[in-house]
Amino acid sequence: MISVSEVEVTTMSEKGQVVIPQVMRKELDLTPKTKFIVYRKDNLLILKKLEIPDLVKEWDDIVKQMSKKGLKMSFEEIQKEVDAVRAINR
Repeated sequence: MISVSEVEVTTMSEKGQVVIPQVMRKELDLTPKTKFIVYRKDNLLILKKLEIPDLVKEWDDIVKQMSKKGLKMSFEEIQKEVDAVRAINR
């Protein structure tokens, strides 16, 4: 159930732009360029914040972990492993 404190009213501009109320932007850490998925069911629209992982940070973390364990792989070996995982996930 939605509480009254979670309801706000906004208006769409002539360009189709909708302002997300400031209190909600702050609570959800929404900043300019935040991406959303938009769902539609009849006359109901739902916006869901799209969480895009920071791949550079994830890669750096993997390299650090490998380094701590003394593991070394060439770019070609890494690419082969990535391709193998992608083939499994298809």
